[in-house]
Amino acid sequence: MAGYGSRGGSGGGGKGGKSGKGGGAGKSLVRASLAIHQPPVGKSTSPGALIKNFTFDFNPSQLTMSRRTDWKFTPSPAVRDGSMPEFMGPEPRQLGIDVFLDSSDEPNGNSVLKKVEALFSCCEVTAASLAAKQPSTPWVVFQWGAFSTARFTAYVESVDATYTLFGTTGVPIRAACQVRLHEIPGTTKGQNPTSGALTARRVHRVVAGDSLQSLAWREYGDAAVWRVIAETNGIDDPSRLAPGTELVLPAVEEVTA
Repeated sequence: MAGYGSRGGSGGGGKGGKSGKGGGAGKSLVRASLAIHQPPVGKSTSPGALIKNFTFDFNPSQLTMSRRTDWKFTPSPAVRDGSMPEFMGPEPRQLGIDVFLDSSDEPNGNSVLKKVEALFSCCEVTAASLAAKQPSTPWVVFQWGAFSTARFTAYVESVDATYTLFGTTGVPIRAACQVRLHEIPGTTKGQNPTSGALTARRVHRVVAGDSLQSLAWREYGDAAVWRVIAETNGIDDPSRLAPGTELVLPAVEEVTA
C-alpha cells in the first residue's frame, strides 16, 4: 500500500501532525468522511437517519474509481463471427478506498478495532430496516472536500482489513483496510431507465412544465404510457402534478409487458 501523510495532513509524520496544534497546513486540512446512514424507507432515493460519521485517521493516499457498461451477447450458429451485441446500459460507479488506521500512540487502546468493526457493520442488515420489513445494509455517503467526482451515495460492497501491529495485550493498534463502494444512483442522466441501478426502476423529481404524457414520451417514446406511470404512483388526477413530487418510473420491461 502506498504511504500516507500525517493525520494533520501536512507532509511529515509525527504526533504533531495528529493534533494539528501549532498552526500550519494540518490545522486547516479538509478531511475525507464516510457518513453511515440507515437505508431509506419506501421508495425514497435519499439515505435515512445518520448512524455514524466514520472519521479517517489519515486521508486516503489513493482512490480507485471505475465504471463499466453492460452489453448482452446472444450466440448464433448462423453468424460466423458472432451476433451483434446489444447495449443494455451503463453500470453505476464503483470506488475503492484505502483506509489506514493507527493508534500506536495509545498501545492499550482499542480505537482501531472499533473503527474496523464500524466498517464491517456496513455489510450487516440494520435493525431498523428489518423492523420496516425492507432488509438492507446501511447506505453510505463518501465525501472529500472539493473532489465532487468522488461524492456519491453507495452501499459497501466489501471490506478487507489487515491488522499490521498489535499492542501488549494483543489488541490491534494498526490496520490497513480496503473498502469497496458501489454507487446507488438516484435520478440518472439521459433517457435510458435501465441504467444499472439496484433495480431498473428510477425516481424522477417533477419540475415545472412536466406532465405524465411528456415524461412517458421522453422515457419510453410513447405518450400513451402515462397511464402506467399514473397507476405505479397512485395518481388519480394527472392534471395536478406538483413540482417537487417524486415519481417512480417503471422499468421498460414493465411498460412493454
